[in-house]
Amino acid sequence: MERLNIPPPGPMDLPLSLLEMGCSGKFELITYPVPDQPLLPQSTLPHWLPPTSLNLETEVEKQFLRDPAWLPIHDTDFAFQRFIKVSQREYNVDSLLNCAPSSLHSGLSVVRDPTTGMLLDFTEVLLENTGLSAKNSLSLQRQPGPPSESLRGSNTNYPFLPGGMEEITLDQIKKKSDLEKDVDFEKDFLQVPPGLKAGMDFSDKDAKIAKPEVNLMSLLSTFDDITDLQPEAEEKQESKGGKEAPQLPRTNSLEDLGIKDAVSSSTASEKGKDEKSKPKENPEIKKKWAIPVDITSPCDDFYKRIPNPAFKWPFELDVFQKQAVLRLEAHDSVFVAAHTSAGKTVVAEYAIALSQKHMTRTIYTSPIKALSNQKFRDFKNTFGDVGLLTGDVQLSPESSCLIMTTEILRSMLYNGSEVIRDLEWVIFDEVHYINDIERGVVWEEVLIMLPDHVSIILLSATVPNALEFSEWIGRIKKRHIYVISTVKRPVPLEHYLYTGNSTKTQKEMFLLVDAAGNFLTKGYYAAVDAKKERTSKHAQSFGTKNTSQNTTASQDRAVWLTLLHFLSQRQQTPVVAFTFSRTRCDDNARSLESMDLTTSVEKAEIHSFFQKSLSRLRGGDRQLPQILLMRDLLKRGIAVHHSGILPILKEVIEMLFSRGLVKVLFATETFAMGVNMPARTVVFDSIRKHDGTGFRNLLPGEYIQMAGRAGRRGLDATGTVIILCKAGVHEMADLHVMMLGKPTVLQSQFRLTYTMILNLLRVEALRVTDMMRRSFSESHRDVQAQEKRINQLKQALSSLPPLDTEGQLSDLLPYYHTVTELRTITEALQRAILESVNGLKALSVGRVVVVNNKQHLNALGVILQVSSDSVNRTFTALIICEKGNEEREGKGSDNTAFPHLYNTTLFIPEGPCSHTVQKLKFQDISAITAKTLKVIPDRIIDNYNKRQQPRFRHDPPGQAISTATQELLRLAEANPGGIASLDPVNDLQLKSIDVVEGSMRLHVLQDTSRHFSCIHSPTFSEQFVQLKERMNLQEELDRLLFLASDQSLSLLPEYHQRIKVLQSLQYIDSSGAVQLKGRVACQISSHELLLTELLFENVLSPLAPEESAALLSCLVFTQNTQVEPHITNTLQESIDRVLSVAQRIGELQRDCGIPQTAEEFVGQFKFGLTEVVYCWARGMPFAEIALLTDVQEGTVVRCIQRLDEVLKEVRQAARIVGDSVLGSKMERASLSIRRDIVFTASLYTH
Repeated sequence: MERLNIPPPGPMDLPLSLLEMGCSGKFELITYPVPDQPLLPQSTLPHWLPPTSLNLETEVEKQFLRDPAWLPIHDTDFAFQRFIKVSQREYNVDSLLNCAPSSLHSGLSVVRDPTTGMLLDFTEVLLENTGLSAKNSLSLQRQPGPPSESLRGSNTNYPFLPGGMEEITLDQIKKKSDLEKDVDFEKDFLQVPPGLKAGMDFSDKDAKIAKPEVNLMSLLSTFDDITDLQPEAEEKQESKGGKEAPQLPRTNSLEDLGIKDAVSSSTASEKGKDEKSKPKENPEIKKKWAIPVDITSPCDDFYKRIPNPAFKWPFELDVFQKQAVLRLEAHDSVFVAAHTSAGKTVVAEYAIALSQKHMTRTIYTSPIKALSNQKFRDFKNTFGDVGLLTGDVQLSPESSCLIMTTEILRSMLYNGSEVIRDLEWVIFDEVHYINDIERGVVWEEVLIMLPDHVSIILLSATVPNALEFSEWIGRIKKRHIYVISTVKRPVPLEHYLYTGNSTKTQKEMFLLVDAAGNFLTKGYYAAVDAKKERTSKHAQSFGTKNTSQNTTASQDRAVWLTLLHFLSQRQQTPVVAFTFSRTRCDDNARSLESMDLTTSVEKAEIHSFFQKSLSRLRGGDRQLPQILLMRDLLKRGIAVHHSGILPILKEVIEMLFSRGLVKVLFATETFAMGVNMPARTVVFDSIRKHDGTGFRNLLPGEYIQMAGRAGRRGLDATGTVIILCKAGVHEMADLHVMMLGKPTVLQSQFRLTYTMILNLLRVEALRVTDMMRRSFSESHRDVQAQEKRINQLKQALSSLPPLDTEGQLSDLLPYYHTVTELRTITEALQRAILESVNGLKALSVGRVVVVNNKQHLNALGVILQVSSDSVNRTFTALIICEKGNEEREGKGSDNTAFPHLYNTTLFIPEGPCSHTVQKLKFQDISAITAKTLKVIPDRIIDNYNKRQQPRFRHDPPGQAISTATQELLRLAEANPGGIASLDPVNDLQLKSIDVVEGSMRLHVLQDTSRHFSCIHSPTFSEQFVQLKERMNLQEELDRLLFLASDQSLSLLPEYHQRIKVLQSLQYIDSSGAVQLKGRVACQISSHELLLTELLFENVLSPLAPEESAALLSCLVFTQNTQVEPHITNTLQESIDRVLSVAQRIGELQRDCGIPQTAEEFVGQFKFGLTEVVYCWARGMPFAEIALLTDVQEGTVVRCIQRLDEVLKEVRQAARIVGDSVLGSKMERASLSIRRDIVFTASLYTH
């Protein structure tokens, strides 16, 4: 190719040139001239290089001739047609300029004849809110998004407006400033027009008439009945007004609304009528959101009120169930607290049936995946139209009833899923899970984020504070919650202690709590005696009470064999044995190899069910040691259930147990959470458990939850609960607390997570502080009451007379502040003196002190007695005073102006000197002098008390008193300007920094207080009292304003710290707008910071798919292992990089003030399963990977299942960043681990 010689650019040429980018044929336009360069194509490559593009012929050959999909052997015509299509494509440039059609801004409306209803005409109506979409509005009026996002929503969608939060539009914000001042048509008129000197006086000259007529609108707003007709209009009204009108309760007469004066003077007869129409009780002004429902009286008119219920049961409902159904029919929200197996599911079933009748949807959330699966099976059998959404399974998501874990509902709410539009009920099962430290916050977030049109059903075990919890939900949702609580058990429980350990003692079972709930001490002592008889003579001689709680395996085995023989003889099976350690469960089950509890018919049934359930496993997986062991145990009617068991085995065991084929089930606590699987008997292996930090006794709530598994409704008259006494009998007090104590109260575990902060920051209309203010942890904030009090205080302040700060009184305010500081410092010093040894020594009998209180001003006194009560110590003292001022209620002016602070002149009586004996608080003693007097306290006190009696009133004072009084008077006359007092630092030797600084500051303040001019003013006292009153009101107002503001939120400092972390990592910018990294972190549910940083630092790029899966296993694995994993070098390097990133984030959090050390942050990531996951992803069979680690099979399976969810999240995140390579790598990693036993479908869902 020849080079063209182009003439140099002339003055008319534009300064443009073209740059050829490589050999791809792309050009870029350069808009600035390069001096001394020709204009036409410049290139980034030297001209002599050959083009490096691929050979087109080989490409075509590879794509069209060697690809079997393109060249089918039989149908060549079809292939040729496709080839023509590809090679002779028509170009359509317009398709690049795709523009979404703008929404219609008008629609057609029909005009009808009002009498006949005939169609007359069509008119065009303008539509409002046409521009609303999921990207810019929280309103339910917005257009639905694309169908692909309808289920889970998208992380760029806005959520729907949470119920109880008022949506504010731009116009309302503009209007709001005008609305700030509500004009009061009685007081707030301007009297002088702006710009004029004089004006009009509107004040009422005549006598006050009764209050003016009632404002009709304000009356209407107090009746809820009217508002029911137009709920939407009402919502809009509510949100427009800056503040809500205070809601008054419904009433039958005007009086109750406090508008008595409006109906000014009625005749006597009318009054009589009014009295009758008045309801008896005084309605509460403060609105209660939680309404307890009375379930003691039977509900007779149930079938009248609901003639055709949405769902019918084959049995008669209990009262509490009927009450709940009535509330559901009225579309109210309910909180049902009842024991396990009391029949709470009835409430859920009715809600599902109702929503199917109304053609709406219901979401049923549960805390545990296994529980979701079981509920899915139950509801599917009952209703048919049921779907399931868990982390790894999605079954018929278009159903009217969806079952899911709470986390998925949370992400649907944040991502504005379209399902929420049709939602009528959300059912929260096992709400007491809100106490879970890790996951409790999810429940609170969901409850806060639910929109207004969704009603809430909360099902919980019995909790003491159901009312308080419901009150909180009612307040944040602005709707009533009906609380239905029952402690009745359908099958009462009997609790026994069991001390047997051999055939001879197998009947040693002692009743401790009977079915009526009485604690029988007789049974306890009988158990202790039975145990005592068997303790060896050796132990008795040493007097020890076999203190060790641990018993050997052979002792355990003896106890279990004895007990189970005894129970099976008495037909007390099935038995659930709760054991608080997985290894203990396994050992106990294995030790019963001699035991066989099933008949041959049962054996055959167990065998066929077991084989059928495991038929879907691959051959190798069926031979896993755990499966073989369990098969052997199950045939004999014994099973084990804990988190280390393979999920499919757990389900087999649950199903066999519910059929009554498992006679003895050794289970950990997780079996008690969840689906209703009652047994005849529950046995506690021990009553102590390890809770992650240490060993402790079971809490009453935990014990009741587990013991509640005993007793099958309709089969057993009572349920039996047995506590084994293996080493010794437990303490009576412990047993009493555990069996009859109050269950755990619902407590808030609300905490801030980065995902929550980012999700709320990306929506301008929602603020994180709103979320914090609505959390259960802040439920003590009663903002309405505070605002009411704030308004009262503001009115009180405005009604106070103005302060006189002219002339001498100009420095009254600074004087007040000085005096206040003086008082606080004095009090602090007094406390320090009282708490010190030297201070108490100085304040002993005979010490002369200066007394200042309402009655005395700078009067000298002498201490006669010091009380021994160290908290409120009092001092009995003899004080000199004026004749006639001896009594406590002396006419002494209220010394609120603190004259003793600037006037140290001692009190000298003007007339004859009298005395009084009083108990002084330490605050009354303003100075401890250096003087002491010799006194005889008892005589003085006795003499004084005697002269208080009427008949000795006029006796002369005794010798001891007169001497002491004379001495004090002499001291006062000798030092009229003030007497030397003990200094806390120099005399009392208090050397702490606070005391030294305080005492120095005190001297400075005392000096300055003498130089104020206001103290010489004649009106000083009354002005000071007025100022003090004003300042007290102001201080209370400031305190309340602080409490009502966001500044008083307990989590606010942590919120600012977390925002700082997000800003320094560039997840959000300085104004709080979410950046790309923040959008990625929104996708990720746990460990969001670490994962996002790994993505942006390309830690996963150099790894193979199976290596990246292995590396990410550190985010889901939480146990410690003893086995060191053997891993490849690249993996080891990546692990080091992960740890260094974690270290960096940990240190940054620490620097921003979050109280978690970097070591703790890094310590959450455990790499014990990297080798296992790596080998699994590379296709090693499960039997072999189980040998690589000491972690139990069930835990490994659960970790790999959770890892799959993490890989999905990373794939989504990679898509947001635009890293398609990483996305497809994560997909491959996900496919490589989704196989065999780890991902067999649940038996419940098939």
